[in-house]
Amino acid sequence: MGGILTLREAIMWLAIIIIFLVIEGATCELVTAWFAGGAIVAFIASFFGVNILVQVTLFIVVSILLLLLTRPIVIKYIKNKQVKTNIYSLAGEKARVISCIDNSMETGIVIINGLEWTARSTDDSIKFEKGQQVEIVEIQGVKLIVKEIKTKEEL
Repeated sequence: MGGILTLREAIMWLAIIIIFLVIEGATCELVTAWFAGGAIVAFIASFFGVNILVQVTLFIVVSILLLLLTRPIVIKYIKNKQVKTNIYSLAGEKARVISCIDNSMETGIVIINGLEWTARSTDDSIKFEKGQQVEIVEIQGVKLIVKEIKTKEEL
């Protein structure tokens, strides 16, 4: 009887592992993967005939420890490896004003990499004239938020 119960528990933990990994694969949030780790420990414990309450306790404790201790390290590692792409790579780049930037009039267009973008100044009191170079600070929707480029003398 104990062997059948152990097999059922092992199958249950295997199903839980698969469910957590499928959820992780679908969401990529790095949350359920740690619970899959806890389920693996419980799965292994089931082969040694460990009581189901101990298995559940192992699952909970290991999952929480993995979540709290390793997730921040993995997240930090992954964030360092991310390369800014598309529009997010524009922050810090320079653009040329092709239509006066005036926040009060809600006007302004810049060109960067051959593409025209609607632009606004970081400071409502600063206007940029056609031909000026500006630095892109951030992207808000489809608008570039720009600031004045400081020369070495101004720094």
